[in-house]
Amino acid sequence: MKRTLLPALLIALACAGPASAADADAAVGRQLDKLGYNYEVDEDGDYRLVFDVEGDRTQMVYVRSAVEDFGSHNIREIWSPGYTSKTKQFPVAVANRLLEDSQDAKMGGWVKQEVTAMFVVKIDADATADQLSDAIDAAIRTADAMELELTKKDDL
Repeated sequence: MKRTLLPALLIALACAGPASAADADAAVGRQLDKLGYNYEVDEDGDYRLVFDVEGDRTQMVYVRSAVEDFGSHNIREIWSPGYTSKTKQFPVAVANRLLEDSQDAKMGGWVKQEVTAMFVVKIDADATADQLSDAIDAAIRTADAMELELTKKDDL
């Protein structure tokens, strides 16, 4: 299937990520290798993966190299796009649906990045490979289900 990267997604990743692909967190790469996942490191040092999902669909996910700190917590984010708006403001029904889905999600929640709704799972930066795999799975399943519900297409 044809995959296009969204300009807003690239801008968001560029603004928040490491300076270059050379800055990719090698520990993440080792975990992804251990899991047998295929990936690319983007120009920001984040790991980009594309998974096949049900119904001949695919879903993109990013494992961020950047680690955020809050108090004694070190947090890694896993992002997966689920919706792209034609305007800067999401339609009210879409925004409300994303909020409802965030309430129901076991892991993660929806965030707005420019015109893209991203499902973001936050885990401990030192999570095991199995925990990382679970977080990736949660992001993929949730974002793909929302994309299918809202757009009836496989765009992201």
